[in-house]
Amino acid sequence: MKLLQHITDHDAVKALGPGLITGAADDDPSGIATYSQAGAQFGFNMLWTLVLTYPLMVGIQLVSARIGLVTGRGLAANIRRAYPPALLYCIVLLLLVANIVNIAADVAAMGQALRLVIGLGSAHFYSLGCGFLCLALQVFLPYRTYVRYLKWLTLGLLAYIATVFAIRMPWGEVAHATLMPHFEWNRASVGLIVAVFGTTISPYLFFWQASQEVEELRDSDTQALRKAPAAAARHLRRIKLDTFIGMAFSNIVAFFIILTAAATLGAHGITDIQSSAQAAEALRPIAGEFAFFVFALGIVGTGMLAVPVLAGSAAYAVTESFKWKNGLDMKALQAREFYAIIALATVGGMALNFAPVDPMQALLWSAQINGVIAVPIMVVMLLLAHDKAIMGRFTLSRRHTFFGWLGVAVMACAVVAMFVVA
Repeated sequence: MKLLQHITDHDAVKALGPGLITGAADDDPSGIATYSQAGAQFGFNMLWTLVLTYPLMVGIQLVSARIGLVTGRGLAANIRRAYPPALLYCIVLLLLVANIVNIAADVAAMGQALRLVIGLGSAHFYSLGCGFLCLALQVFLPYRTYVRYLKWLTLGLLAYIATVFAIRMPWGEVAHATLMPHFEWNRASVGLIVAVFGTTISPYLFFWQASQEVEELRDSDTQALRKAPAAAARHLRRIKLDTFIGMAFSNIVAFFIILTAAATLGAHGITDIQSSAQAAEALRPIAGEFAFFVFALGIVGTGMLAVPVLAGSAAYAVTESFKWKNGLDMKALQAREFYAIIALATVGGMALNFAPVDPMQALLWSAQINGVIAVPIMVVMLLLAHDKAIMGRFTLSRRHTFFGWLGVAVMACAVVAMFVVA
């Protein structure tokens, strides 16, 4: 109840940012493809996964936000202080590779969606345009303007909620399948469960939210909580509200994407979805032009949100590892390495679209890398959050600790399952 009361606080609502943007960026075009496949292949019986992942997402993202807010440093900078450099460099390298592959999949999906909506031109051309637009906005927009733009882009995810109400939905069946799912535990079902977990709990989100809390401190000329503990109650309440709402938004949208795919594609025997653009195209003859149009434009909006987060999280991780200047509040010449890595990740992702690589195989590699590195990163984050030398008196509570380690256990099981079904 206390959390709901805080929603009416104008200042708290105005402060929504890192958590909201992080949650929305989780529903990127490659994630949409995963959710569409889950709904098309297993109907409403995959909806329970989004109910389970919500508290796990909240738990681990709160840890990430807390580390950034308390220390005034990003996640990679704190790992560098507490652990051997070799561990950090290995994690960051894998993160960079996974993010570039994800960017490739997302800009490809954006180009394909625009090609479907416009009806002419080259999907590769549109992909390049979207990629360079994302890059230009990060480099040339001031931080305050850039964050405002990202917040507005989160509204693009409402397209997937609107799509559900454009079709007939058996809500009684939806509720029953969510609470009492029924399907066979086989290679395909376990593989998709792992894919959903890997899509919702991704390492790039950990790095992004911690670094964005640091950016918020810089932008407001506020000190980290270790240096200014008097403001702790207000700031910790803000990140709690921000993260609860952001992760709820993320999972609700994913829930509705599975609903849409289940009620349309799955119900009509279309069970093999290879991309988010294919899901949009398959909707057209079944659900009508409006559902197709809204779904396709949603792919573009979510890509415009996710690509900067993917490139930015990689840049924060690399620059913090080598103690280079970083921050979206800095101009390109002030933080050359930071913006160079953003450019490298974005352009590298665009270039990958022209390589002879199967996009679905690339997404599988990305999911596997994210799944593998998520577990040790989550363990390190929880250890950092309990280290008084780093967190001072702001170490994790027992409740946060419980949900954090529960998330580690679930992701560890997902990784084991991924190798078993491979």
